[in-house]
Amino acid sequence: MSENGTIPPRLKEIIEDFQISEGREKVELLLDYSQNMMPLPDWVKNHPDDMQQVHECMTPVFIHAGLQEGRMHFYFDVPAESPTVRGFAAIMAEGLDGLTPEEILEVPNDFFQEMGLEKVLTQQRMNGISHILAYMKRLAMTAIA
Repeated sequence: MSENGTIPPRLKEIIEDFQISEGREKVELLLDYSQNMMPLPDWVKNHPDDMQQVHECMTPVFIHAGLQEGRMHFYFDVPAESPTVRGFAAIMAEGLDGLTPEEILEVPNDFFQEMGLEKVLTQQRMNGISHILAYMKRLAMTAIA
């Protein structure tokens, strides 16, 4: 069960999809997210200096956060050669898109435990999603300030 906090509706749907999947299906679902990750919009791609690296991840993960009309939008650049981390980033981008910074800060830090991925992935990979969420929360805090 997650720490105190609120899981947004779209992220809750994603978690439920993983909960009903078993074993290898979980990995396949994660790979589907990786393959379907939204490409960077040209206005982000043309300004790579606006992207920030999540240094805690062993995989090079870059993120751009935008605030439009009080709602956060995240864009990720993760190499295709790192499909599990890329899948995590795609889940986070989709599951948290359009939330207010305050709503992002309410997402439980361990929400991904409910997905059951620890049964099929290494702890190092599990740490990756934790680091990505922590970084997104830092960006949300910056947006509030």
